[in-house]
Amino acid sequence: MTMLPLSKAPRELLAGVIAVLTDIDDTLTLHGRLPAEAFAALWSLKRAGIKVVPITGRPAGWCDLIARQWPVDGVVGENGAFYFRYDEDLRKMIRVYAQSAEERRANTGKLWTVAKRVLKEFPGTAIASDQAYREIDVAIDFCEDVPPLPLATAQEIAEAFHAEGAAAKVSSIHVNAWFGTHDKLTMSRRFLAEAFDIRIEKEGGAIAYCGDSPNDAPMFAGFPTSIGVANIRPYSKLMAHLPRYVTDGEGGHGFAEFADAVIRARMT
Repeated sequence: MTMLPLSKAPRELLAGVIAVLTDIDDTLTLHGRLPAEAFAALWSLKRAGIKVVPITGRPAGWCDLIARQWPVDGVVGENGAFYFRYDEDLRKMIRVYAQSAEERRANTGKLWTVAKRVLKEFPGTAIASDQAYREIDVAIDFCEDVPPLPLATAQEIAEAFHAEGAAAKVSSIHVNAWFGTHDKLTMSRRFLAEAFDIRIEKEGGAIAYCGDSPNDAPMFAGFPTSIGVANIRPYSKLMAHLPRYVTDGEGGHGFAEFADAVIRARMT
């Protein structure tokens, strides 16, 4: 499928969006920072009554803060391992996991055995600096805080985990690995249904997903209203499913471009 410029998206499609799901790294952020335009865009969408949910590979510790302090309706973290939603009326954090506490403990030991071997097999990699705040997965840094390694190396790292029966996804900065059947799409489906009674099967066309890298491909496949920010283009030949539309701007600037298009479509 060819990615179309966002400007080609029908006004009716954008005006009908009821929820925006979005990756964080290199989709909301740009060069490791959250641009003011992107944060303002989150507020604009929320004020318009649109549900806003980051879907990220980032750790539980970060997701707790995001759910509490960002203008969002919840967050799916560690590539679908859980969702967190802060109930402002009850002043309570709601945490829902894909695995029981017993399963998480059993899988942790197996996962670290594989991860330690991967670090030896792929010189130049490191455990991600946010690992201390993770509950489920292991993140191997190949680009964020280490000298960048080729994307092909990241793919080989993912295959090393796959060979041991683990799931692994390549983002723009990390290879995230875990034992379990959860992923971003299954937990997003569960979150929207349980929190807001929004059923992807019935209302999928009104749910937009924004992303930037190969690990977003299942989400692009799951949502017809899918948007890639401009920095997705180098990954396009590696992805089984591409977004329907692509922005002119990169990272958070591209997300702000999309949010502005949605708001303008609702006003005309």
